[in-house]
Amino acid sequence: MSGPTVRVLTLLELLQSNSRMSGTELAARLGVDKRTVRRYIQALEALGIPVTTEQGCEGGYMLVAGFKLPPMMFTNDETLALSLGLLAAKNLRLADVQTAISSIQAKLERVMPTKLKNRAQAIARTIDVMLPEAATETPGQHLAPLLDALELQRSVTITYASYQQPPVSRQVDPYGLLFRNGRWYMSGYCHLRQELRTFRLDRLQQIALLEQRFNRPANFNAAEHFTHSLNSMPGNLDIKVVLHTDKTTAALAMGATAAMLKPQSEGLLLSTRTDSAYCFALWLSQLPFDFSVISPPELKQALTAQAKRLMAIALQETP
Repeated sequence: MSGPTVRVLTLLELLQSNSRMSGTELAARLGVDKRTVRRYIQALEALGIPVTTEQGCEGGYMLVAGFKLPPMMFTNDETLALSLGLLAAKNLRLADVQTAISSIQAKLERVMPTKLKNRAQAIARTIDVMLPEAATETPGQHLAPLLDALELQRSVTITYASYQQPPVSRQVDPYGLLFRNGRWYMSGYCHLRQELRTFRLDRLQQIALLEQRFNRPANFNAAEHFTHSLNSMPGNLDIKVVLHTDKTTAALAMGATAAMLKPQSEGLLLSTRTDSAYCFALWLSQLPFDFSVISPPELKQALTAQAKRLMAIALQETP
């Protein structure tokens, strides 16, 4: 943790968030001894912030009941974190929240001291955050009921259309949300399949919150589940491809998908399954390095067809 001023502000945040904390607890959270905690308490009192002190071997501290603190107090690091978070949120391209993001920025600047306000405005003007853009069809209205379901641990019914499949009604217990490579995903327990599944939000046609409740597994991580799902992807075609590159380059191009690669003498082995050789061929053709297809023949045929299509386009004469 940085200097004493930041630690005093952190102490204030801890007292706001807890009805009472002992000197030992505060010392552990701040990384200082109890004598330093008492000095920080005195610094708060010198600023006019009333702190009640309980005597005893442990001692305890709390803010006077009903005391109203200023709405927000930020450090330079916190200002940077908030500003970068808002910049990243704009890249999600959720039409329903763009106005809210601008409103948050204005409210933050209104309560910030001039120095921090200038810092926040400079960050907004001079820093660009390049995240994969969300698909424009991603509907923000799907996020609202899903967030309610996650908070209240209530099941939802969804109408979901898998790739080249008719829509199917499912009951799902949502465990977590993920934004990856420009798309939103929901992971949770599917009552229809009776197993954990991941769903793309742009393929959701309808969603409704149910009264039925569930218990979310402790420490569930949507990103980890997504990666695991890639390794055991259902499909009727077994894919084996050797990527002629290293793990660092593969991770930059493939993101979480690179976790399923296994080192081989000639590169990295990608072993998975798919329902569409055509779609997999399109994905492979976008990789910035060479590869060799081991199986299946359908994938080689799909790549050949894709190559012929691109060659025909490239050889077209400009009108």
